[in-house]
Amino acid sequence: MIPTWIIVIDYILGMIMWTLIGRAAMNIFQREDSTFFFMRVFVKYTNPIIKLFKPITPSFLFGGFIALYVAWFFYLFRFYAMPYLLGYDVWGMLAFPLESDFSKQLYQLFK
Repeated sequence: MIPTWIIVIDYILGMIMWTLIGRAAMNIFQREDSTFFFMRVFVKYTNPIIKLFKPITPSFLFGGFIALYVAWFFYLFRFYAMPYLLGYDVWGMLAFPLESDFSKQLYQLFK
């Protein structure tokens, strides 16, 4: 059984990661300064995170690639650092608590 605090941390990191990926996907269809509600929400909530990673973000990246680059760090942390720090082997994609719970619910929906 995974401790509750680990699940909470993974959920937070997972939501940040997927929000950054959502911003990159929305950036395909919308500009960052768009008035579309969802794009404004993605930009509002991910800008502080992107600014935090600005010192290590390569200058040649632009638009949605910056958000994907930052999301990659969250993925790496969730996939490698968390299991290592907790003494587990690398879990695999569906062993992430957030994605695992989502896939279980999706399976139950279409069962």
